[in-house]
Amino acid sequence: MKNPINVYWSKRLEQVKKNLESNNFEVYIADTSEDAKNIALDKIIPELSPKSVSWGGSMTYVSTGLFHALKDSQDMEVLNTFDKSLPIDAQMELRRRSLLVDLFITGTNAVTESGQLVNLDMIGNRIGAITFGPKNVIIFMGRNKISCDLDDAMYRIKNYAAPVNTMNLDKKTPCRETGFCQDCKSPDRICNTWTITEKCFPPKRVKVILINEDLGF
Repeated sequence: MKNPINVYWSKRLEQVKKNLESNNFEVYIADTSEDAKNIALDKIIPELSPKSVSWGGSMTYVSTGLFHALKDSQDMEVLNTFDKSLPIDAQMELRRRSLLVDLFITGTNAVTESGQLVNLDMIGNRIGAITFGPKNVIIFMGRNKISCDLDDAMYRIKNYAAPVNTMNLDKKTPCRETGFCQDCKSPDRICNTWTITEKCFPPKRVKVILINEDLGF
């Protein structure tokens, strides 16, 4: 058999897709991050015809190239919450406004085999938008985010995704030094608010693109 690892992950992704769909998510599978970008650009976005778009922090989303394809779009209002040239107050105001866009794009920290999205945020704009506000949401997710159950997902987030992200963001937290959650009280703590999205409501409001690559944290 050629590419047994990709075949293995294809089977895993198909099962997760089935379970997410049973939880009322709209789900696609992409072989590569480039394919994932094209699914969003060529199918989902044209069908939705959004008049405004924004996004929440996600290395996976950026790695697909969709951010660079959309950030200077003339076809809709773009609220670029990644623009670090703006003062902090202006960045926060964009994040507030992004909760009312037609389309919000981001990633997820983990997905369980049974089809639950599990996320942990510092500020809450990303998980807030996933939960309510934007008319539609696109979530990009690499195969490495699959967790067997809720406990596994939460452990993964606290003891892998969060420490790596603190290193990436140059935050001064204990987990940056130890690699494991210390349940800290640091002002730089990025682990403040959990969400577990068991079902999508209204049905198909959240579109999940599963990618057969290891992406993001």
